[in-house]
Amino acid sequence: MRLADLADLELTYEPRGLTLDGPLPPGFHHLEVERRLGAGDAAYRAASEALMAYAPQRGVGLRPRATAPRAAVGVDVLSRLVFLGVPCRIVWTLETADRTGFGYGTLEGHVESGEEGFLVERRGDEVWAVIRAYARADLWLTRLGGPVTWRLQRVVAVGYLRALRRAVREDG
Repeated sequence: MRLADLADLELTYEPRGLTLDGPLPPGFHHLEVERRLGAGDAAYRAASEALMAYAPQRGVGLRPRATAPRAAVGVDVLSRLVFLGVPCRIVWTLETADRTGFGYGTLEGHVESGEEGFLVERRGDEVWAVIRAYARADLWLTRLGGPVTWRLQRVVAVGYLRALRRAVREDG
């Protein structure tokens, strides 16, 4: 699968956009993890910029390639998970003084069906990262994996948080 091939693919799930503010829909496995990244304007800016440039995905070794260098609605993202292509399309973005993030949904050919959202939030002076997802197995491989698949998804989400924390430390 090539990045250029993603333009012809369809999203594989409904409803869409719920990783931003939920509630997460029934019929899917749900995931939500968060971590404090730091405090202050510099931490918020560093985390926000890293997030919108796909640093969490690079930080866990997914090697994302995207049709734009910065997250925006409609951008296609193709990552590699070992030998599997992981095709997604960005379905929402948000950039305000207190919240920055995006969510992408699975395209045809992905091993799961669902959405993953990435947010950096100010809570007073503190800066937090939040990863929210809803997904269900779409291929025999993920159905066979069952609970192991969901645990792996959580491990990857925690890795996303670590990558954002590193971005804040490196910038500060």
